[in-house]
Amino acid sequence: MADQYDLLVIGAGPGGYVAAIRGAQLGMKVGIIEREHMAGICSNWGCIPTKALLRSAEIYGHMTHAKDYGLTAEKFGVDIDGVVKRSRAIAAQMNNGVQFLMKKNKVDTIWGEAVITKAGEVKVAPTKKAIQQPQVPPPKNALGEGTYKAKNIIIATGARPRVLPGIEPDGDKIWTYFEAMKPTTMPKSLVVMGSGAIGVEFASFYRSMGAEVTIIELLPQIMPVEDAEIAGLARKRLEKRGIKILTDAKVAKVEKTKDGVTAHVELKDGSKQQISGEKLISAVGVQCNIENLGLETLGVKTERGAIVIDGYGKTNVDGIWAIGDVAGPPMLAHKAEHEAVITVEKIAGMKVHGLDKTKVPGCTYCEPQVASVGLTEAKAKEAGREIKVGRFPFVGNGKAIALGEPDGLVKTIFDAKTGELLGAHMVGAEVTELIQGFVIAMNLETTEEELIHTIFPHPTLSETMKESVLDAYGRALNI
Repeated sequence: MADQYDLLVIGAGPGGYVAAIRGAQLGMKVGIIEREHMAGICSNWGCIPTKALLRSAEIYGHMTHAKDYGLTAEKFGVDIDGVVKRSRAIAAQMNNGVQFLMKKNKVDTIWGEAVITKAGEVKVAPTKKAIQQPQVPPPKNALGEGTYKAKNIIIATGARPRVLPGIEPDGDKIWTYFEAMKPTTMPKSLVVMGSGAIGVEFASFYRSMGAEVTIIELLPQIMPVEDAEIAGLARKRLEKRGIKILTDAKVAKVEKTKDGVTAHVELKDGSKQQISGEKLISAVGVQCNIENLGLETLGVKTERGAIVIDGYGKTNVDGIWAIGDVAGPPMLAHKAEHEAVITVEKIAGMKVHGLDKTKVPGCTYCEPQVASVGLTEAKAKEAGREIKVGRFPFVGNGKAIALGEPDGLVKTIFDAKTGELLGAHMVGAEVTELIQGFVIAMNLETTEEELIHTIFPHPTLSETMKESVLDAYGRALNI
C-alpha cells in the first residue's frame, strides 16, 4: 500500500529541505526524495565548499603581503590537497547537518529517482547517481523504492552546469565547477569561459593560488547582471591582480592539445585570438533539472527550460508546485529558501506575500567582493525613474584603510521624488556581509531620510553605506 503524505518534496537542496522543515513545523506529514546528496549542489558543490576554497586563497593572499602589515611570514606555500580536503570536509559537514535536521523535524527521507506519475503520486526507483558519485552515505533510516502519495508535491530539483556543443566537459582538460573544486594538482594556466559569479569566483581562486588566468566573456561587461560602474571597478581590480579579461568575445571552438586546451576566440572587431591553458572551466550558466520527472505527461508548463509558476510556487497543475533553480532565475540558494517558505505556507492556507525578485540580493565572493540588490542605474533610467545617485569610496573610510582594503565603492540609487531606495551596489572587502543592511531597508520601504537619521557604528565598513546615502543628497561628510 502506498505511503500517504501531506507533502512530498523532490530534491533536498536549500529549497527542498527548507520546504520540508517548514511543512513539518506546520504539522504536515512530510517526505523528501533525494537521489544523490542531502543539502544539494549548494552545500556539496557550490555555495559552501567554494567559500572554503576562497577563504584558503584569501589567507594565502594575506600571507604573501604580510610585510604590508608589519609582519614576517616565511616558508609558506600551497598544499592543494589540504585545501581541497578542507573544502570537502566542510561539504560533508553540511550534508550531515541536513540529515540531522530531517531527523529532528521527523521528515521521512526517501532515497531514489522520483517520477510524478499523476497528480498526488510519485514513484521512486533506485538511484544510479549515488553510486556514480558518492559523497556522504544516504541516511541509514532512508526509505527507498516504492510508490508514495501526497496531497501536494513540491519540485525542487535544482540545476546543473550548462554544456555547450563542441565544448563538452571531459573531467580532464575541460572542467565544470565539479572538477574545478577538487583539483589534484594546481594548473599553471587556466581559461575561464563566462564571467558570472561562478566563473569570476574560480578565476579569483586560481589566480590567488598562482595560476595564470584568462576570462572570456561573450557580453560587453563582466558580471553582466551587475551595475556597469561596479562591474567596471571589479574588472580593474581583477586585472590589477594579473587576470586577463576579454569581453565581447566568443569562443568559436576549443581544441585539446598535448599540454592542455586552446580556445579560438572571435572578438567584436572581427579579430581572432588563440588563448591556451592547461585547463578550461566552462562557466556559461546552468540549466534546470526538469527531465525525467513526468512533467510532459502531466502537462506541467515549462518555458525556456524552467517550470512556470506564479508568485507562490504554484504550477498550472493542481497539487504540483516548484521552487528554486528549477523554477527559473535568479538561481540563488537564498531565493530558493525564501520561495520554499512562501510555497509551503501557501499550501497551508496562510496569508503570505509573493516573492519580490527585485529584493533578492546577489553576491559574488571573488577578490574584490561584489554585492547588489534592486535596480541598477541603467535599469532605473530605463524604467523612467528620476533618480539620485550616491557614491562613497572605501578610501574615505577609516576601517577600510586600517584593514588595508582601501579599494571599494558603495553606490546607492534613490527615487528623486519619493526618496525610495531603488538599488544598492557595492564592490570591496566584505560587501557580501554589508548588503543585507540595504536589503532590510528596501524591504521596510525605508526612505533616504530614515537612513540619514540612522546611526552607523564607528569604525566600521558599514559607514560607507550611510555616506553613500548622504552623497546622493549632497551631504557626504568624509569625502
